[in-house]
Amino acid sequence: MSILVVGTIAYDSVQTPEGSNNHQLGGSAVYFSLSASYFSKVKMVGIVGTDFKKQDMDLLKSHGINTEGIEISDGKTFTWIGDYKKDINQAITIDTQLNVLNNFNPNIDSIQFNSNHLFLGNFHPTLQKKILNLMSNNLLFTALDTMNIWIENTKSELNQLIKNVDALIINENEVKTLTNEKNYYKAAMKILKLGPKIIVIKRGEYGATLFNENFIFSAPAFPIKRVVDPTGAGDSFAGGFMGYLDKCQEINEKTLKSATIIGSVMASFTVEQFGTKKLSLLSKKDIYERFKKFIDLTKFNENLKI
Repeated sequence: MSILVVGTIAYDSVQTPEGSNNHQLGGSAVYFSLSASYFSKVKMVGIVGTDFKKQDMDLLKSHGINTEGIEISDGKTFTWIGDYKKDINQAITIDTQLNVLNNFNPNIDSIQFNSNHLFLGNFHPTLQKKILNLMSNNLLFTALDTMNIWIENTKSELNQLIKNVDALIINENEVKTLTNEKNYYKAAMKILKLGPKIIVIKRGEYGATLFNENFIFSAPAFPIKRVVDPTGAGDSFAGGFMGYLDKCQEINEKTLKSATIIGSVMASFTVEQFGTKKLSLLSKKDIYERFKKFIDLTKFNENLKI
């Protein structure tokens, strides 16, 4: 099977307690695609400027990612500058330049249309809705991500969109803002009433919790000695989560629990180095060994398999 991801492709500049790194490859679609590529075939749709480096495009292709849906437009690639020095779990945005993203109007070709799973990465809900409407007849599973800028400015439109997806993957602060709830459990219950079957709340160093009408499953974050750069950890989680589900014959309680653990594992690799550096150099053995360590550390009774 295969996954279509539509989202941002960016160049990020970040400062963390461990140092700084400028103009590193980033964006929701990039982190998601690299993470998911270890489990599934990924087709990527996004937009970049003429400044996008050939080596970065080659990196995506080297992971077997179908990049035919990446549009190259006159102008500069979307850029983001963030500072984690005050709180490693919460970036302070210094600057955002949408650049060519202002003109992003994604189209889906016949190859992309024949995808089984869809991940709508973080971008404007109007465009997310357009893609969902185009793809809805072919899809087995759909998931959505968003962020505070859309929650604060397009809340009504976003709520309508949430009703029509299978899963919402969102961080704790965002879901509290979206629902006006101070407690993330109550927030999750509100979201489930909107219509999605699943909500996954990413909680940074506290891991992730999956809510379904029949069960709740919480996976801690894998303990990391040195967190270098948390940028992209949430999208790497989503990539691992969706990539694993795409390879499963069915989506049920057991596979959702495994997918949540896989998501946490992939996020744990991402934070160990700046940008996509660690995430892009993994082997299946690396992932399997960390998955096994995760199971041993947490003493889960489930017979989960990668």
